Amino acid sequence: MTNPSELALDESRFATLYRPARVWAVAAIHGQADRLKALHAMLGEKFAPGDRLVYLGNYLGLGNAIRETVDELLLMRRRLLARAGRYEPQDFVYLRGAQEEMWSKLLQLQFAPNPREILEWLLDHGVGPTIEAYGSTLAAARGHTRDGPLAITKWTSMLRNAVHRNSGHYDIMAAFKRAALTDNGALLFVHASVDPSRPLSMQGDIFWWDTGGFDAMTEPFNGFTKVIRGYDHKRRGVNLEHPHAVTIDGGCGFGGPLAAVCFSPTGEVVDRIEA
Repeated sequence: MTNPSELALDESRFATLYRPARVWAVAAIHGQADRLKALHAMLGEKFAPGDRLVYLGNYLGLGNAIRETVDELLLMRRRLLARAGRYEPQDFVYLRGAQEEMWSKLLQLQFAPNPREILEWLLDHGVGPTIEAYGSTLAAARGHTRDGPLAITKWTSMLRNAVHRNSGHYDIMAAFKRAALTDNGALLFVHASVDPSRPLSMQGDIFWWDTGGFDAMTEPFNGFTKVIRGYDHKRRGVNLEHPHAVTIDGGCGFGGPLAAVCFSPTGEVVDRIEA
């Protein structure tokens, strides 16, 4: 098994789940606040002392209730922390998904050598609803990219300020992790993929963009018993049967349900809910 102490000094990128009785993992949400609220209602009844909770990215993008989705993430955390003496802030982890990575790139668009092309790529991949959720329009986005770096800088600053005006939104986005692992080295939680040929510390963008390595795993990756991901770019549904590489994406945002799966510390599926 992986020794979690190898990553303990890199807390800005990786989260460690200490002494979990069970771990609940929530798949990609894609701005579907109503589904998230329904899932949270079920999860609140099942969540027990010693449980840990990991959200596997893609809270933003695609849906029409993106700010409400982030609000609901924050509200659920407050609800669980209010259960006196049961949980600590580090028991709840939020991974950065592809949508959050694209949003981060958008906020740095003024530094890109080809901002118009990058903007169109980001829009093609679902960032448009997030732009609108934080108070701008696609027409404004395209207009500013035509007007040069200064105009883009003013526009991205406006978007940052809009995030700050929504209580807690900047803080949760600043706390996103690339991956999470259990302290026994058995379970690794990622957004979309890993490259089995690289060590965990050298995955880079592979966490967000699957190049086929996830499906190609024929043995435990890096000593982990099981790798659990929350988003499948090919949208093939939940797959809990693979011995080493599990997908919990039910297709939320693309007409499917929002799924959450509960794992034992050694990787057995002990519960599953959908909304």
